[in-house]
Amino acid sequence: MATSSPAVSSQTLAEAVEERRNFAIISHPDAGKTTLTEKLLLYGGAIHEAGAVKARRAQRHATSDWMELEQQRGISITSTVLQFDYNDYTINLLDTPGHQDFSEDTYRTLAAADNAVMLEDAAKGLEPQTRKLFEVCRMRSLPIFTFFNKMDRPARDPLELLDEIEQELGLQTYVVNWPVGAGDRFQGVFDRRRRQFHLFQRTAHGSKAAADTVIDLGDPRIEELLDQDLYYQFKEELELLDEVAPELDLERVHAGKMTPVFFGSAMTNFGVELFLEAFLDYALKPGPRRSTLGDVPPTHEDFSGFVFKLQANMDARHRDRIAFVRVCSGKFEKDMVVNHARLGKSVRLSHPQKLFAQGRKSLDEAYPGDVIGLNNPGAFAIGDTIYQGKKLEYEGIPCFSPELFAYLKNPNPSKFKQFHKGVKELREEGAVQIMFSADESKRDPILAAVGQLQFEVVQFRLQTEYNVETRLDPLPYSVARWVDGGWEALEAVGRLFNTATVKDSWGRPVLLFRNEWNCQQVEMDHPELKLSKTAPVVAGQEPEDL
Repeated sequence: MATSSPAVSSQTLAEAVEERRNFAIISHPDAGKTTLTEKLLLYGGAIHEAGAVKARRAQRHATSDWMELEQQRGISITSTVLQFDYNDYTINLLDTPGHQDFSEDTYRTLAAADNAVMLEDAAKGLEPQTRKLFEVCRMRSLPIFTFFNKMDRPARDPLELLDEIEQELGLQTYVVNWPVGAGDRFQGVFDRRRRQFHLFQRTAHGSKAAADTVIDLGDPRIEELLDQDLYYQFKEELELLDEVAPELDLERVHAGKMTPVFFGSAMTNFGVELFLEAFLDYALKPGPRRSTLGDVPPTHEDFSGFVFKLQANMDARHRDRIAFVRVCSGKFEKDMVVNHARLGKSVRLSHPQKLFAQGRKSLDEAYPGDVIGLNNPGAFAIGDTIYQGKKLEYEGIPCFSPELFAYLKNPNPSKFKQFHKGVKELREEGAVQIMFSADESKRDPILAAVGQLQFEVVQFRLQTEYNVETRLDPLPYSVARWVDGGWEALEAVGRLFNTATVKDSWGRPVLLFRNEWNCQQVEMDHPELKLSKTAPVVAGQEPEDL
């Protein structure tokens, strides 16, 4: 009797997992995230010339920014996926919005990431948006790699920047690359791994891979190539790092407790390739994911994955809708039939796509850590699990507390169908949260957003993609909390003052407060009432209709 050889198949799958690295970049706006993204693609050979981001209006738009409004504003407001190869590795870069108004999209993308790169402006250090996103990384115990950018401009003292991370984030630092000078006197970086100086030559906007001069520590030529005062300052700082700083501990890095630190300039390519090489050595490969069956290892023979993002109209000519699926286990193959956990039915995945920003091409196979695009005629929702073999569901992606609220009005009754369809599809994408008044007589949906720009994008897309003009009626609230225990728990406390009660898309009660003080007052007055800043997406249940 013929037998299969699972050992060979398992080894192949294990090798594919070993070769993959997956990460997202988190940063404050203007820290240079799009620039760093393109330079990583440049070194990976995925593009041959990076867009001059600062001259975006005059030149072509950056590879990762495709939506018309992004191009008008010169900012990233949607997540994209960029896969490229480098030195025998396959890298999945989950590019996230840089603007703080779209942090919820970043939260969802981080659910699909195995590592995070924290990008900071070396002149500013930690900024509020970075701190907020760091907390999401900490919730998931993601390994975090820190890149201090813009060293070719005036920058803060590097030791001061390290201290800020350790003191404010409670994250131990390990310096991999140390800068030599800053601003106009920035002359390169020292690679502590190989004990070598990399002295860079500037290129126009860093549009090509940077040329550099590599010199070993101790080579007498270095004193001729570096300014004397910079060289002596560097020697003092290196001695301090070697003697006092902790050793690299990859277990702590992988647990999100130590961050490898790099310095450079994405715009001029200083230190970018050195960062990429070290990142690939230190980063966490795809690992087990928590599910209803326990932790599922990536080498589990049955395919499984989950939807972390939906995007409509990436190609306006085809009015398409794409589901972004993170492969978690097994091997994905074109035309495979999978089970849809929420709907309880089988789905054939006949048109899978490899995503590269707006560009796409058909793919035949994918492995854990990869992201595939699936045509989505309405079958998928954020957080859905697809699988083969024994039924399982991965942890849902939570809803995060919005801070702005407004009724969305459709002033043209003849456009009701387009309005209804547009709002429904944008809600499915997670472009904005939709809530409803607890008063049944008020049927207008309530947009609930993290930032004002989310409102503008929703109205812009309703106008351009669905031909519907809308009006916003703002509500005077800035804090939302879900009620643990649902309507029964809320009714038990009786009437609440200085609050509004609404329900989310799954019909759960949400309290809106004018400010944090009002929220704290209600919690003090009603200690039996438990409130939460996040709420899970309800598995197996469709959101309420509009």
